[in-house]
Amino acid sequence: MQISRSGVKLLLLLIALCPDQLVLGSVVQMQSAEQEEEMGSGRPAILIIGAGISGIGAADKLCQNGFHNVRILEATGRTGGRIWTQKFAKGLAEVGAQWIHGPSPHNPVFELASHHNLLQPEVLLEENQKIDVKNHPPGIPVIYSSSGKKMSPDVFMNVLSMYMEWLEKATNFTKENCRSDASVGSFLREEIIHSSREWDKTMVSSYMAFLKGIINVETCISGTHSMDHIALCSYGEYTTLPGLDCTFPRGYESLVNEIKQNLRNDTVILNKAVNRIRWNGSFMDSDANVYHVEVQCADGDTFLADHVIVTVPLGFLKKRAEYFFSPSLPASKLHAIKSLGFGTNNKILLELEEPFWEPNTSFIQLIWEGTSPLAEPEKDLQKNWMKKLAGFVVLETSQQLGHVLCGFISGEESEYMETLSDEEVLSTMTTLLRQFTGIPNLPPPISMMRSKWHSHPYTAGSYSNVAVGSSGIDIDNLALPLPENKDAAKPLQVLFAGEATERNFYSTTHGALMSGRREAQRLIDRYPHTVAAVTKAKL
Repeated sequence: MQISRSGVKLLLLLIALCPDQLVLGSVVQMQSAEQEEEMGSGRPAILIIGAGISGIGAADKLCQNGFHNVRILEATGRTGGRIWTQKFAKGLAEVGAQWIHGPSPHNPVFELASHHNLLQPEVLLEENQKIDVKNHPPGIPVIYSSSGKKMSPDVFMNVLSMYMEWLEKATNFTKENCRSDASVGSFLREEIIHSSREWDKTMVSSYMAFLKGIINVETCISGTHSMDHIALCSYGEYTTLPGLDCTFPRGYESLVNEIKQNLRNDTVILNKAVNRIRWNGSFMDSDANVYHVEVQCADGDTFLADHVIVTVPLGFLKKRAEYFFSPSLPASKLHAIKSLGFGTNNKILLELEEPFWEPNTSFIQLIWEGTSPLAEPEKDLQKNWMKKLAGFVVLETSQQLGHVLCGFISGEESEYMETLSDEEVLSTMTTLLRQFTGIPNLPPPISMMRSKWHSHPYTAGSYSNVAVGSSGIDIDNLALPLPENKDAAKPLQVLFAGEATERNFYSTTHGALMSGRREAQRLIDRYPHTVAAVTKAKL
């Protein structure tokens, strides 16, 4: 049936106003002849794998630009991915992402949260947006030692100042002077050895133990077992945004829920795990429409699409990339998946009946006496896993939970912790708090919650890093769409998003959101007539 140009304009307007009438794979004769040639009837069909903020963000941008044949396949029973808010103590706590890192105008997560009034008023103050803490806990920590003593932070402030200078020096390290096998850990050790020659001999042991504790914090920030695993050459490519890190009073998932409001109710399909993505083929539906990508699900369902945006975590790709795609991925992409780092950083949240800390305490640092960043770590995980605990963030002031501590632990010790029972972890934490506070009868926590990101089947860790043996080029290669040939007849069949694909903002929620929007923009640029039609309709 032929439709007049005036009729086309009317139908395009109806599409813009009534997107609910379009469903995946439907055949709707509503394009102009030019669009028909470019996209085909009812096209393009776009599938997104993963309903984290990257996938949700990509779908939101596509739908706002006139793409309504969009579906998200999510393996679990919830949206949000590594953003996960749960009820705990007297309120809500974060199992996953905790803060907006760098809440300032160039952070899209901050911009969205501000737009939807999800933040506390003081966060929006201009002076707060100019503070740069470089992803480290702000302020002076309260310090406890393993001998049960509360230690004056003044004693260690000069060491902390030196440490921050070393990190800054590491970020400014020139690639011309950098060996490919150089690590941030080895760089820090060299700085420590050099500086320790000037220290008061009576304080060397205490300073070393303090630095060991700080580096434990650093492994949590970097999402790694050891700073020896973090590549020095690319360390400075990670970009920190200014702004005093902040949280969501109604939970981080409140942001995801706001973004989802822009999507049709049937956009996200939960409990739909994907087994394989077949691309660069010719797959026909029941109406004889041909697609170039077929997505096979664990439950036997099959989806056909023109484009698929893969937003799964790097940890998942490390486990399954070799057989998740058919044809297999190019060598450069497989190398990127293998060589980039993806570590575990877990939380242990403890609710106490009464606080042992003073008001306005924000961070409690633990120092194990007799330890040193220059010594080989002890290997007995069963005996020593708790020594990797970096310290505790006090959450009560920011989220009105009651008296809650959030401990952070990274690496192999963190993964070992996941294998223990709740009772074992709670007992260890009770012993730990009694030992460090010097209060032998300190009541045990009244409740506990912890994350288990390493054993999560669709995550297999927490977030990415640039490991020794990899570089920022690997991040760029991971982000390249397939097929790699830019002159391919059917481009952009498989696109890749997620925090591990953002060269300057990996490991962050804003990096994840940026990446989803980036891949959505590729498709928007591919189909300019869709955007033009929406623009005309709005006018």
